[in-house]
Amino acid sequence: MTAQLPSRIVGTTAVSPRETLFEVYSASMGRVIPLTVLHPEKSSAPTPVLYLLNGAGGGEDDATWKAKTDYKAFFADKNVTVVTPNSGAFSYYTDWQRDDPVLGRNKWQTFLTRELPPLVDEAFSTSGANAIAGISMAGTSVFNLAIAAPELYRSVAAFSGCARTSDPLGQAYIRTVVGDRGRGDITNMWGPLGGQGWKDNDPYLHADKLKGVKVYMTTGTGLPGRFDVPGARLIDGNPATLIDQVLMGGAIEAVVDSCTQQMQQVLVAGGVDSTLTVRPTGTHSWEYWERDLHNTWPSIARDLQG
Repeated sequence: MTAQLPSRIVGTTAVSPRETLFEVYSASMGRVIPLTVLHPEKSSAPTPVLYLLNGAGGGEDDATWKAKTDYKAFFADKNVTVVTPNSGAFSYYTDWQRDDPVLGRNKWQTFLTRELPPLVDEAFSTSGANAIAGISMAGTSVFNLAIAAPELYRSVAAFSGCARTSDPLGQAYIRTVVGDRGRGDITNMWGPLGGQGWKDNDPYLHADKLKGVKVYMTTGTGLPGRFDVPGARLIDGNPATLIDQVLMGGAIEAVVDSCTQQMQQVLVAGGVDSTLTVRPTGTHSWEYWERDLHNTWPSIARDLQG
């Protein structure tokens, strides 16, 4: 029996003075995870870290912060290190109970909360202050990651994420992501539907454990808005893209809105410092999340400096 290799940095490639491709071997998953790291070009002062997660594709497709938003330009003058995994498709960035024949071994909670942060701190001049944010699928994950490692993050931001996982609507949403899109078996993730594993990983049921962490949530209502028009940058006059965004993206965001409103109620009841921003319109799409990031960042930045 061979000894398990430790998690470690196996490669760093400078893409630009402000961007580095970071490769980390994960002991828990037994594979190398590629990450994009944005950082100040030159900084004598330690920087806080924002872990910024992609959605269902996990950064393995073109539906990413890098491809769909201006996040590189936005953070160019910010004193922060931004870390984004380019892996984890359909995984919900959680520790799966069993390996999946299609999606493989997923131990993302272990990787993101225990293996990766010390390596980031070692490779970059960091201050030890962290926050985490994610969209869509990862808008669920960020809550569970913060519940699992409450001392790691000062704030959590969920952009259009459904925090319910053990109720029928939440499970239907997860089945769509993991099963329909990812072709994975959702029972390999948290066990049988309705079982303890699903309850253990339902942020709604454990909202009180977020005390001490600042929470930011954003959602639209699903009604077409300013970025759901032919001239929007990411629609670019394509009728099929527009129809899909208005119909499918609108339906998804309506569900997300319901989940988010319920999550806000239990956060308030549990005394958690939370801020909910509900847009009167808007579908489940990137131009809204770009604006959400812009609007939420000043609050997160204050948390990281406090």
